Amino acid sequence: MEAKKIRSTFIEFFQSKQHQFVPSSPIVVKNDPTLMFTNAGMNQFKDFFLGNETPKFARVANSQKCLRVSGKHNDLEEVGVDTYHHTMFEMLGNWSFGDYFKKEAIEWAWELLTEVYKLPKDRLYVSVFGGDSGDQLEKDTEAFEFWSQIVPENRILFGSKKDNFWEMGDTGPCGPCSEIHIDLRSDEERRQVDGYDLVNNDHPQVIEIWNLVFMQFNRLADGSLKELPAKHVDTGMGFERLVRAIQNKSSNYDTDIFMPFIQALEVKSGKTYGQDEKIDIAMRVIVDHIRAISFTIADGQLPSNNKAGYVIRRILRRAVRYGYTFLGFQKPFLHELLPLLAKNFGEIFPEVAAQQDFIAKVIMEEEASFLRTLDNGLKKLDQIKEDLSRSGENVIDGKIAFELYDTYGFPLDLTSLIARENGYSVDEKGFAAEMEIQKNRSRAAAEQETGDWVLVNEEEGVEFVGYDFLQSQSRIIKYRQIKDKKGDRFQLVLDRTPFYAESGGQVGDQGWLQSDEGRIQVLDTKKENDLIVHFVDKIPENPQAIFYAQVNEEKRRLTMSNHSATHLLHAALKEVLGDHVQQKGSLVNEEILRFDFSHFAKMSEEEIERVERIVNAKIRENISLMEQRNVPIEEAKKQGATALFGEKYGDFVRVITFDNKFSVELCGGTHVPATGNIGLFKIVSEGSISAGVRRIEAITAKAAEEYIQSNLDLVKEIQELLKSPKDLKKAVETLLNERNELKKEIEALHLQQAGALKTELIQKVKPINGLNLIIEQVTLPSADALKKLAFELKNEVNQVLAIIAAEIDGKPQIAVVINEELVSSKGLNAGIMVRELAKEIQGGGGGQPFFATAGGKNLEGLPLVIEKAKAMFAGN
Repeated sequence: MEAKKIRSTFIEFFQSKQHQFVPSSPIVVKNDPTLMFTNAGMNQFKDFFLGNETPKFARVANSQKCLRVSGKHNDLEEVGVDTYHHTMFEMLGNWSFGDYFKKEAIEWAWELLTEVYKLPKDRLYVSVFGGDSGDQLEKDTEAFEFWSQIVPENRILFGSKKDNFWEMGDTGPCGPCSEIHIDLRSDEERRQVDGYDLVNNDHPQVIEIWNLVFMQFNRLADGSLKELPAKHVDTGMGFERLVRAIQNKSSNYDTDIFMPFIQALEVKSGKTYGQDEKIDIAMRVIVDHIRAISFTIADGQLPSNNKAGYVIRRILRRAVRYGYTFLGFQKPFLHELLPLLAKNFGEIFPEVAAQQDFIAKVIMEEEASFLRTLDNGLKKLDQIKEDLSRSGENVIDGKIAFELYDTYGFPLDLTSLIARENGYSVDEKGFAAEMEIQKNRSRAAAEQETGDWVLVNEEEGVEFVGYDFLQSQSRIIKYRQIKDKKGDRFQLVLDRTPFYAESGGQVGDQGWLQSDEGRIQVLDTKKENDLIVHFVDKIPENPQAIFYAQVNEEKRRLTMSNHSATHLLHAALKEVLGDHVQQKGSLVNEEILRFDFSHFAKMSEEEIERVERIVNAKIRENISLMEQRNVPIEEAKKQGATALFGEKYGDFVRVITFDNKFSVELCGGTHVPATGNIGLFKIVSEGSISAGVRRIEAITAKAAEEYIQSNLDLVKEIQELLKSPKDLKKAVETLLNERNELKKEIEALHLQQAGALKTELIQKVKPINGLNLIIEQVTLPSADALKKLAFELKNEVNQVLAIIAAEIDGKPQIAVVINEELVSSKGLNAGIMVRELAKEIQGGGGGQPFFATAGGKNLEGLPLVIEKAKAMFAGN
């Protein structure tokens, strides 16, 4: 059975059991501070388990894109080394939200695996929770009883809390689980050792394929367990492992999910899979990682140096590194796998096919950049080897190895491999110490202690009224304390709130809560899943009081101007640049709007001006906002509403329209009642933020007015400085021409001085042991003059070795130039010399063996440079 058929069979089976199929949520998580990526199928249903939201369907099934490369669930280092771990994987799942429980979940799982998929019963084992004294939980005898009715008891194991109690993270929904394992060993191996003894013992052929989680508890911040409002079922079956079992393969990578990609790599690399372990690992790493990289980019997360973006960049670089080291790819290659990926996953996850060209461009640019970094890292290693050779040492310092890892992307094993090939070793303990220091820094920066929610009033649903009102009467439902690098603060949830929670790029509202006791500042408003959370400076003495909630009106009004302007900007960019333009991110606050969009070239000044003119024309038209709430999503799409990749939309959406033929978008943010309220729109910058993604920063309303006024004031000041000329532009051009003429005269004088200095230095040549030595301290006007002087000395003096210590604009610089014949015949190296001499001026530098330069901080060290240089040749 092909993989596509296996997936559709799962969905159809649970649809026959009255389950609603729900599309996968984005792999990049938004509005959940506990997660960067979706790591399980249940993530999008978390609020149902916690009772914060009522599910529309009691039974649900889906195939969810998941990524496990950070936090508690981190499989990255195993990926490629073994045959069954992955970064990105599909999780097939079925859920019950307070409907059926253990009995049905167990019976249907067995029915699907053995009667529909026809997996042999004698190869299947199940495990149930064996209890835990720490949490005072008894063994799950209920699940055992249900299993024992369909499975022989000698195939049922009681597992530990580690294996049979599922938790999403340190806090949150959790519960006991039953795992289903399959023994894929040969019949002969099975006769020798019973599979029962290999379950949960990391045997590569005895693997878990399905986990049935019985959600009963919520893990609180203090570690205790609290019963959930209702009992739920959450199952997760690794699609890749299931396909492996059904197709009777010894590796996930041998299935038709991965083999087309491995075969493509064989063609591209000229190497064969299955003949060399290192090559096999490299191919497995690449075909796994291309999926993780592509799906996260498709869902809106670009590679970067921060948080989720850094994780994706690290995965991409791991793939490139394996391809470079073991498959011989010295040019970008990953992006060439995109057409195959789009073809194989287009039916279930169409977002990759829809953005194929964009994703390929991003990956190709990242690959090219990292290959340059790898090349620089190899040069750095060459330098390290030279330094070790000179010093007679044979161990690469742990700090240096960590620098190679942190700056150049060299993992310890790659540095160790290159070191061994050259007769060196690596201080691995020192490397580990540096790694721990970095981890501690990261933990300290991100550390946040969150207390448990304290219930104040019974929850009857949370109502957001901020589209229509900036104030309301509200009650506190619950609150909790948080501690982080910003200090002690509190979070609270209101039953009725006018405060907009940060979402879709728009920042959260600020304001205050007023009661008879006084005023509480609302510092920020954010979403946690679908919960609106208010950050406040304190909790009132009487939290059960009625509060008057008031949004900071000016901040909201200015933010709305910027948000509505982003919609006009998006439409204008499409009109000017083309329909390929897609929003890739935004930030909207009261001061500025930032808009990221897909486009592969720098915008010209003419294009920027056209966009500005279009937006300002729409502002002057004073187009009234047309807002539609609770529109069925299919109807919104028929209206031509723009949806953003990576956003999770419900069955009903909000549509924001400014002129039906101009801007129609799905949006949950706040907007001006008419475009005239924006006042004025001005682009202040346009530039690249990553491959294929540009960023525009712009201002509106008050900020745009101040910007224009400050520029007018500047023009007025310039006019006054130039004695109010009739033609300001012509006066400035005249001034610049005069400046350029003077500059040419100065340069000519410098050339004369340099020529005289060169003649003077040539007269001071000191022949020593087959070379002509020049060691002098000089004063020069620029670094270019120093370089020009050095090369003229090399060209005019045979067998020259010149060391020039120069003062340039009050700063010290050193140049070392050596005749190429001396480099080869005497083993001299300008780079090594200049690094040693630069210590005297508290600086550093480098270059080629025949020419190198260095700069520093200590001007007074220049005479010491001369002394040290002379000492280098004192014995010759």
